[in-house]
Amino acid sequence: MQLTLLNRCLTVALLYISAMVLWPLQEIKINGFAQGTTYSLSYYAPDSLVTKAQIDSILTEIDKSMSLYRANSTINRFNKTDKGLDIDLHFATVVKRAFEIYKDTDGSFDITVAPLVQLWGFGPKKINVFPDSAAIKKIMPCIGMDKLQLNHHYLSKQKPCINIDLNGIAQGYTVDVIAAFLQLKGIKSYLVEVGGELRVKGAKPDGKLFLIGIEGPAKKQQHTVQFKEGAITTSGNYERYLMNKGQKISHLIDPKTGYPLKNEMISVTVYAKDAITADGYDNALMAMSVDQALAFVAKRKNLETYIIYKRQNGEIADTLSAGFKKIIVN
Repeated sequence: MQLTLLNRCLTVALLYISAMVLWPLQEIKINGFAQGTTYSLSYYAPDSLVTKAQIDSILTEIDKSMSLYRANSTINRFNKTDKGLDIDLHFATVVKRAFEIYKDTDGSFDITVAPLVQLWGFGPKKINVFPDSAAIKKIMPCIGMDKLQLNHHYLSKQKPCINIDLNGIAQGYTVDVIAAFLQLKGIKSYLVEVGGELRVKGAKPDGKLFLIGIEGPAKKQQHTVQFKEGAITTSGNYERYLMNKGQKISHLIDPKTGYPLKNEMISVTVYAKDAITADGYDNALMAMSVDQALAFVAKRKNLETYIIYKRQNGEIADTLSAGFKKIIVN
């Protein structure tokens, strides 16, 4: 009996090896445009198991749910309602995670920041002048996730003026959805990237891990990292900004003050197990000081960070958590 079982195992092993020889893994690449940015994915399989049409279909479905630039998207319909709306599964999943990060960061991450984002000129509509303190004070009663409630798939709001913006977390979620689709197709080695937010799993056929470059100001590569499984996202204030009287206005708005962030942070890169987590926390860490961000990350499992910041004398410096140091190659 034991010999028969051994023979069967050997036969299966030989068939597997033969299949690998006959159908070796090849790298399949797909790229395109979505969500106002670019996307790319690379995976290893014996043949093309996932097509560009399938990926584009997933991206279109998510855009119909959470894009502020689609007139009839679910998010725009919610923002136009007075009390609330039944939302789809994508929307509900992202809002649920947003609530968790909102509570964990004591409100530093807040999806109701949409009216402030628009007020400062970073929303879908252009502005002619920057807001004054009176305009900001008037809109602050419309800010705060404590004024939202998610009951199953029904999202309600306390006031009609409450609008939400999921741009600070939706791309990370998109990456996770695509990664889940690849895994559903039996793909065990992949890299998925949407707008710079990415997720990795597995290794290349030669056993080498994917190499990921971390950019800083002026598109300068700061470091290269690698890991077998997880996600990396970055939030920064050096690419998206407006100028006002010679000063840069960051697109990252502090939901607690109503004003654009103005601290020593230049960029925050976060490693987490999934991209929605990394994407949500990188914005929240940008609102903290360097010391606060490092202390925050040190208390949380499976969360690591790399920070580029400006010293008081104007010099650019960087720092990182202990765990992030372990994934840096150079």
